[in-house]
Amino acid sequence: MDVIEQIIRTVKDYVDNFGVPVGEQVIPLKVIALLGTGCFLTLRLGFVQVRRVAHGFAVASGRYDDPNEPGDVSHFQALTTALSATVGIGNIAGAALAIHYGGPGALFWMWMTALLGMATKFAEVTLAQEYREVSAETHKHEGTVAGGPMYYIERGLGSHWKWMATFFAIALGFTAFITGNAIQANTLADTMASTFGTPNVVTGLLAAGVVAAVILGGITRIGRVTGVLAPLMAGVYVLGALLVILLNLGDVLPAFGLILSEAFTPSAGVAGTGIGALLVTLNWGVNRGLFSNEAGQGSAPIAHAAAKTDEPVSEGVVGLVEPFIDTIVIVTMTCLVIIITGVYEDRVPTEMTLAGGDLSFVVPAADGSFDEAAAPAEIRVNDGRQTIAEGQVAFAWHDLPVERFYTDEAQTRPFSGMLEPAAGVATADDGTPFTVLYGDAPENGAPLTQLGFQRGLSPIGDWGGYIVVFSVILFAISTAISWSYYGDRCAAYLFGRRAVLPYRCVYVAMVFLGTVIAPAAAWDLGDIALGIVILPNLLALILLSGKTRHLMDSYFERQPWVSQPHR
Repeated sequence: MDVIEQIIRTVKDYVDNFGVPVGEQVIPLKVIALLGTGCFLTLRLGFVQVRRVAHGFAVASGRYDDPNEPGDVSHFQALTTALSATVGIGNIAGAALAIHYGGPGALFWMWMTALLGMATKFAEVTLAQEYREVSAETHKHEGTVAGGPMYYIERGLGSHWKWMATFFAIALGFTAFITGNAIQANTLADTMASTFGTPNVVTGLLAAGVVAAVILGGITRIGRVTGVLAPLMAGVYVLGALLVILLNLGDVLPAFGLILSEAFTPSAGVAGTGIGALLVTLNWGVNRGLFSNEAGQGSAPIAHAAAKTDEPVSEGVVGLVEPFIDTIVIVTMTCLVIIITGVYEDRVPTEMTLAGGDLSFVVPAADGSFDEAAAPAEIRVNDGRQTIAEGQVAFAWHDLPVERFYTDEAQTRPFSGMLEPAAGVATADDGTPFTVLYGDAPENGAPLTQLGFQRGLSPIGDWGGYIVVFSVILFAISTAISWSYYGDRCAAYLFGRRAVLPYRCVYVAMVFLGTVIAPAAAWDLGDIALGIVILPNLLALILLSGKTRHLMDSYFERQPWVSQPHR
């Protein structure tokens, strides 16, 4: 497993560092591609995300629905299916990761990714509707519609681009297994284990059973379930976050000031991103922003393609609402809770498993940042303290060196002896072996958000953290449900309808397997997949931007929601 995790990390480092060098840092290609495409489409479509967002909310509300139009689900169900895939672990764990590694300024770059992503999402959803495949009859487990980037690449750009459509379908099918499945299950299992002590195997079996019960019924059942789950989970989570903000109202404006100042002149993330490492903060913001709202990734258009409409742009405006709800509202809520409660800078009592978990090894640099390092043969600890000095490898938890180790949970008996990473043990000077040590360490991911809610709501009780636990359960399950549809559309495109049911069965098995994958490896695999899958989709959006503009102009000139009787 260690070898596999090292290979994954090596590939991720290559993907992250492939880009344009700026001094000693690199602007990754995926950051350039996402922000560049977002800027281009914003200008090409005349700031559609600003001018037409109100119309998007009106269409999403169902005001102009016609059940007789082609498609499988309503505008609202298409939106909730897509939101169920985007409003998920990225909002809880991904946003916390961005703050942990990139500092508070990462939120600003998540905002930028979302604002530009609204134009990108409008374009990809409009094209998915325009070039979708509609069958005259309903196929079991499938519905009547198939659509998404693979269709608008092949049909919009021509058959000589089929190779790129095929590459996209393969890449997104793999991404569904990781981003939409393994990461969700992994975070769910981590949360259930840390909160209730539930074994990962039990969580995996239960989650797989629930997902199977829904996805084997096809897009119609998925739409019905997400139409209930998405509003419920978003409502509970947002109300909890609003309550934290209201209880800490005096800290809100300073938090926004910190976010804006740290966006361009970051001091240092808690994990030591380094003083002034703007590109690190930007990269974490864009990465987690994409993971959160999926704009440009090409996944959500597959759900929107199933909407009942004969006007592609009417679903395009629904699509641009997504990043607004997901990132501008919900991610901002998460980050504000983490920042105003100060939990992102805190170390809390932690049980540290020496054979895995969230341990890593880092080398302190001269500027106060920390670089990843290979595990040394051993690390000497005296009276609970390891040496933390420039150029010397240190034991870290969530990529931050642990200042003091103890052998008991109450932290009264400091450990003295050798940490032996290869063996996963700590051997005391008297020869006693320990596989677990205790100490203060930072939280990260969903547990960091959970800590923020718990502390923020502590004036009115000790139940705040359970809001996050409840949300993680709903978010993880609903995201896995929606992503199964994205994956099976890719399977159908590549291998035909006969591949759909086998794909879903393998997908259910991956829900279970995702609960036992190392958390860091799961997130790294997700980032690799995202870094690859966006490129063919973004290229197609640029090449087809003229078609998108034509469809948009025609729709708003005709105003069919006014002129057609059923509307």
